[in-house]
Amino acid sequence: MLFNLRSLLNSAALRNGHNFMVRNFRSGQPLQNKVQLKGRDLLTLKNFTGEEIKYMLWLSADLKFRIKQKGEYLPLLQGKSLGMIFEKRSTRTRLSTETGFALLGGHPCFLTTQDIHLGVNESLTDTARVLSSMTDAVLARVYKQSDLDILAKEASIPIINGLSDLYHPIQILADYLTLQEHYGSLKGLTLSWIGDGNNILHSIMMSAAKFGMHIQAATPKGYDPDPNIIKVAEQYAKENSTKLSLTNDPLEAARGGNVLITDTWISMGQEEEKKKRLKAFQGYQVTMKTAKVAASDWTFLHCLPRKPEEVDDEVFYSPRSLVFPEAENRKWTIMAVMVALLTDYSPQLQKPKF
Repeated sequence: MLFNLRSLLNSAALRNGHNFMVRNFRSGQPLQNKVQLKGRDLLTLKNFTGEEIKYMLWLSADLKFRIKQKGEYLPLLQGKSLGMIFEKRSTRTRLSTETGFALLGGHPCFLTTQDIHLGVNESLTDTARVLSSMTDAVLARVYKQSDLDILAKEASIPIINGLSDLYHPIQILADYLTLQEHYGSLKGLTLSWIGDGNNILHSIMMSAAKFGMHIQAATPKGYDPDPNIIKVAEQYAKENSTKLSLTNDPLEAARGGNVLITDTWISMGQEEEKKKRLKAFQGYQVTMKTAKVAASDWTFLHCLPRKPEEVDDEVFYSPRSLVFPEAENRKWTIMAVMVALLTDYSPQLQKPKF
């Protein structure tokens, strides 16, 4: 009798455990979250595995669903403060970060070059240590990636790259969330880049292969991606069995591409090169002629602000253009980054397909 009772109890426990697992699977609550990003810096997506980037996108989708769709209030960052250093002005980065951090209950503090001069009136080391004593994290939008590296080395809090000369990781997270929402999955997509070999392209090259995405990039001669970044991207493509194609022909890059992507030809700090750059980028405008050689399900991305010479109105305002959902997703992805780096929160939404 004792044996049968034990067997019965054990059997019931197993069934209850099974039911618990099913309920958690269906509700999307992870039984064991293997990804732990708390306390990390986000300087470049090169430093993150595919699973870690997917986790940030999953968290983005979760926050967007719970806050925007369900109307929940999630004060996950209550009592926390964020230092925002902007050497370069920005509409989307500032608005998404300030409103997103505040929406989660935190206090963002905006610092311009009128408030803080990195490495001028005070060394980067001293600045990093002061900010570490007063804030919980720093998002810095700077001219030099090396400044971010020093801040990260000297700070005891997470440092987030809001843009630098080499990378723009938080933009790419928004791009990937937008594409996942549209296509339902990222694996197998071909990203066709047409424009400057800049920080946006560098960030795509440091991450796309980790999702099984292919890259076809066209840049004018003399405006190629950084050689060191190309080398790493080639290794990623090899490891993940994806394609990396670099050319100077925009139509070649667009051929068969699912996603046509471009960016500004003249970034802040390059104003003196305007005439030279406009001449070099002739033939690089994204038009319906470009789209004609792309895949039948092509879409268009641009991180904004946009100039008509980069993409014409017919493409930019077409139903295939995802630029405005892309801009909105800057908010949900930066919120996810903050939550991932500063809390132990786990997504409640079932993990999307990547």
